[in-house]
Amino acid sequence: MPLSRLNHEQLSAATAPFGYNLVIASAGTGKTSTIVARIAYLLQNGVKPEEILLLTFTNKAANEMIERVARFFDNETVKKIEAGTFHAISNKLLKKIGKKIILKQPKELKILLKTIYAKRRFDHIDTNIKPYQSSYLYDIFSLYQNSEIKLTFSEWLKKNENEHSAYFDIYEDIMEEFQTEKRAFSYVDFNDLLILLRDELQNSDNGLIFKEILIDEYQDTNTLQGSLIKAFTCKSIFCVGDYDQSIYAFNGANIKIIGTFKERYKDANIFTLDKNYRSSNVILSLANRVIEKNPRLYPKELKVTREGNFEVPKLLVYNELFEQYQSIAGKINCSHNAHNEIAVIFRNNSSADGIEASLREFGIKCKRKGSSSFFDSREVKAILDMIGLFVNPKDMMAFIHIFEYAKGIGAALSKELFDALLEIGSGDIKEAFFRPKNVENPFKKKIKNSQLGLFDDLHEMGSVGRFYSLGFDEVFLSNPVLKNSHISEDGAKFIYGFYRFLKDSKTVKLPASLVEHAINSHVFKEIANFLAKRRGVLKDGSVDKKLTDEAKERIMRKAWLLRDLAKNYNDIFGFLNALTLGSSEMSEGEGVNLLSIHASKGLEFKEVYIVDLMDGRFPNRKLMNMGGSLEEERRLFYVAATRAKDKLFLSFAKYDKIKKIDYLPSQFLNEAGLIAS
Repeated sequence: MPLSRLNHEQLSAATAPFGYNLVIASAGTGKTSTIVARIAYLLQNGVKPEEILLLTFTNKAANEMIERVARFFDNETVKKIEAGTFHAISNKLLKKIGKKIILKQPKELKILLKTIYAKRRFDHIDTNIKPYQSSYLYDIFSLYQNSEIKLTFSEWLKKNENEHSAYFDIYEDIMEEFQTEKRAFSYVDFNDLLILLRDELQNSDNGLIFKEILIDEYQDTNTLQGSLIKAFTCKSIFCVGDYDQSIYAFNGANIKIIGTFKERYKDANIFTLDKNYRSSNVILSLANRVIEKNPRLYPKELKVTREGNFEVPKLLVYNELFEQYQSIAGKINCSHNAHNEIAVIFRNNSSADGIEASLREFGIKCKRKGSSSFFDSREVKAILDMIGLFVNPKDMMAFIHIFEYAKGIGAALSKELFDALLEIGSGDIKEAFFRPKNVENPFKKKIKNSQLGLFDDLHEMGSVGRFYSLGFDEVFLSNPVLKNSHISEDGAKFIYGFYRFLKDSKTVKLPASLVEHAINSHVFKEIANFLAKRRGVLKDGSVDKKLTDEAKERIMRKAWLLRDLAKNYNDIFGFLNALTLGSSEMSEGEGVNLLSIHASKGLEFKEVYIVDLMDGRFPNRKLMNMGGSLEEERRLFYVAATRAKDKLFLSFAKYDKIKKIDYLPSQFLNEAGLIAS
């Protein structure tokens, strides 16, 4: 059993009495083993599996823990444990109690917000401060939701963003309309999942009761997540975390949650895991020299368990930025470690581009995580939106995202087209295309409100006769939306292509077949051509045919890779849901790991390079000035350094010849004892 394999500190924590327990588990001290043992202890002591809730920050972590529990208990028992991320669990429990929700990624909802934002004007406001763009307004509203539960958005803005006070009423009105639109279509984002579940737990008797809640990476919980945990009817929580690894302040993570645990729960037990099983003594010593400069919230002193002689961490100093990347690629080329056991970790995403290009010169494969994603690529997103709209013809966001690619149809007109289709299709755009109601003018007039920046825009209606020569069928030509005078011939062709995609997809059942059908459609061909041409544009504005063809080939390669992924699913809904909740954890490719520090969390490698350790870049002074802190940057360094098991290299460059910037070494190199002050 897992309990027999624990050291004394881990065993004490895993067998703690029911109540409020906090385990301080530093890097490499076996927190996963402790959590697995705790679940086993609960099951052995009569707690039913369905009475256990495990909250993690990645689905991968949850799956790993449950798989390890399954080695000691039968599968039917283990399957009943509720385990997953805060968002995945919230999504599952909300659906369990009958809530109708459609989960959308932030990028999708930003497009919806953009259509609402586009109806506003700000030039009537007498101020020199430029208004936030819609995308940033979404991000700052998300930060508000994560970090504040008592103030309204306007009150929070007044507290944190006073220089934008002239726009507060408009911002508030935009976000109110945005929330109303989301509710109308049952759209939710990740924050909404937590808010909805918290409100359900607080306001209704829904039977969602657990005997113990286990929380992994407790130091990264934000105020919203903390309020959700508190809303559960549960008198026993088992929290595992390390304040030295709290690195999500940008997302509202509140280090005070772990720091005030003893104050909030008077009878709380605090356990400390102090034996490191991962890193060599010299690597751990370096990491500790830096992190000890931060205030100590709880006392701890790590002990190294690995014996033997290990290489001392090496400082690599270069005269020029790209020279650094090329040299590191050369060192990796000569390394005796397997490439998947090597990681290059960076603070700024731009660092990864130079490393990737340099590795490519040596023919070394690599995979990136934390700076870009296969599922974030516009071509993959377009296919998923086409499928999503076929499955759910009321999916406004998917419609807007697809039709932004149509010539002459932007985000605002896309939204109006969708609203018009709902009007003539009685709430279903499939009905609107195949059996449209005869409505003279389905486009509604906007309301004017100068104080809130709204303006009038009444569309003139035209004749569909201008499209007769384009070869459209009679059903399509009878559609009232074509009377909108703003729709060009190219726009009409695109709409017709989508109409044909819906019509030809009626008999398709399996996800892989539907993906293939979307790839072969006129709509996706137009999207692929648009993206390839844009990616083939040179600095002088001309289009390079070779670059365009290469871009088109990469687009189609990704499209067919998505088709291959879809073969693992028999249900279209299951396929889309899995990608929405877990795409950020999926990575493409193999080879050397190129990781942002946040993406490296929880991982370990035999050989690690931390690059661009220059003052300004790491610590990142720009982010510090935008609300970050030196303490957070120091925690990021600690996380990066403790990913290394055997070898650790730290590098910096003195000059960037492209930007013509001179650099000083990071203060962390001084704190680590690698350079003199």
